[in-house]
Amino acid sequence: MNDRYDAGYGADGGAPYELVGYDEYGRPVYRQATDQQAQQAQQYDAYQQQGYGYDPYRTGGHQQPGYDPYGTGAGAPQQPQAPSYDSYDPYGAQQGTQQDGRSGQDAPYDPYGQLGQTGQQPPVTEQTAHIPQQPGPAGDDQEPDGSAPEYRTEQFAFVEEPDGDSEDVIDWMQFTENRTERREEAKRRARSRIIALAVVFALVAAGGVGYLWYAGKLPGVSDSGTGTGTTTAAGAQKRDVVVVHLHDTTNGGTATALLVDNTTTEQGTTVLLPNSLALTGDDGSTTTLAKSVEDDGSEGTRTALDTVLGTDIEGTWRLDTPFLLTLVDLVGNIEVDTDTDVPDPDAKKKGEAPLVKKGKGQTLSGKMAVAYATHRGSGEDQNAQLERFGQVMHGVLRKMTSDPDAATVTVQTLGQILEPPLTDKDLGAFLARLSERAKGGDHKSALLPVQEDGTLTAEASDSVVKDVLGGTAKSPDKNAAVSVSVRNATGTKDNTEKARVVLLNGGFTFRDAGAAGAAEASSEVVYADAADKENATEVAKTLGLPADSVSKGKTSANARVSVVLGQDYEPGS
Repeated sequence: MNDRYDAGYGADGGAPYELVGYDEYGRPVYRQATDQQAQQAQQYDAYQQQGYGYDPYRTGGHQQPGYDPYGTGAGAPQQPQAPSYDSYDPYGAQQGTQQDGRSGQDAPYDPYGQLGQTGQQPPVTEQTAHIPQQPGPAGDDQEPDGSAPEYRTEQFAFVEEPDGDSEDVIDWMQFTENRTERREEAKRRARSRIIALAVVFALVAAGGVGYLWYAGKLPGVSDSGTGTGTTTAAGAQKRDVVVVHLHDTTNGGTATALLVDNTTTEQGTTVLLPNSLALTGDDGSTTTLAKSVEDDGSEGTRTALDTVLGTDIEGTWRLDTPFLLTLVDLVGNIEVDTDTDVPDPDAKKKGEAPLVKKGKGQTLSGKMAVAYATHRGSGEDQNAQLERFGQVMHGVLRKMTSDPDAATVTVQTLGQILEPPLTDKDLGAFLARLSERAKGGDHKSALLPVQEDGTLTAEASDSVVKDVLGGTAKSPDKNAAVSVSVRNATGTKDNTEKARVVLLNGGFTFRDAGAAGAAEASSEVVYADAADKENATEVAKTLGLPADSVSKGKTSANARVSVVLGQDYEPGS
């Protein structure tokens, strides 16, 4: 049963309710009427007085006999018409006025009880009664004016609130799709990493093999042929070589060394070259290193050294003793383990304290360094003095700056003129690199061993020429020409040059042995090997010396026949 409120509801249990309007959905709103209003309502309730108690919202929908709520007369027995009341018109129309072609007497009953224009109630100030929200009767889907009700979206919960199950399905599909994409992306990244690692490994392996091959450390590729793979491929290494000639401007004589920077092994070496080293002169004759420096100059000596040692010397640095003194002072003194006492050349009396003392870690000034580098004791071989020169050069390199620009400034400060193609910048950068080697313990000195005749031995070829210089020894052929050393003891300086010309014209190789301290009366021609007796006899004949001047004895280290010219020598004879 549809428990609705109507105008007559509650009359038996309390104050009746009266219709005050309609809510936003078209449903009637009632309130509890006062006693006075209830009496007025009863006077206007003509239908109740006549016994027409019709409730349009009751579920049965029954009508009182003879009553048509819409005045159509259809589907109901004819009943006497209800009298009209002037005080209440449910549609607000004037009595006797025609509405839609019908008179006021047969105006239909308004089931919603809308107030007419002349039957409005005064404003009500008391509280409106709460109307329980109940659905209307079946078929209540029209507005009071007969039009279809207007529905808004907020009346339908399913429009605003999506289905939770649908969202869960969408989220699951998105999660599954994203997880699949992540897996595929992870696989692609893994494949990319594997490929990159394989490429890097291949490059590293190739580079390592290439380096081992370049360094001669691959098994079976060793230069030595031992198969150990521990010998560096000396010929494939990159070296920068500069020859330096120390000229003693006070006592005379020279000392020569090769400064070598191996950029492949990052090793520096000072190769000391004895003055007796046999070289081939510009005219094809055999000469010594000392003689070549004096006679052939820098260019001729550099070419001869390249031929003998198989090197590629880039430039010549002529270092006179005054420049060496300045260089040591510029770098701030040097430290050398000296092997002997060196007297002061400026000492006025004998027995004075030596300028350089023997001992380890001796600090040498420029003057002291020059004295030590050029010192050659009584009875000492020239190699002793050469090794002291090497010690001084090592000390200079350790104290020199490793910055190429600063080293260039040091070279320029010396004020010397370098021989082309060597420049100040080239020499400065070269010395800076060697300085870096010396400071790091990667620099050493090596003496080139030569035989008594000045030629190179197999030992020299292996230990120095091949390993350090990366070259091949090519000493002058002994059979090409007989080497003859000449010492002038005639007391006449020009006799040396006259003897040289005569010997060269006779097919011999001339080597200058210097001048004797005192003149000698008789000349001598000496040979050491019995095979050279005939050659010695031919030398005496060429110089115009008597045959009895030829004898067997000790010869110079770089000559097969040694000659001492005495006062009996007559040039041109």
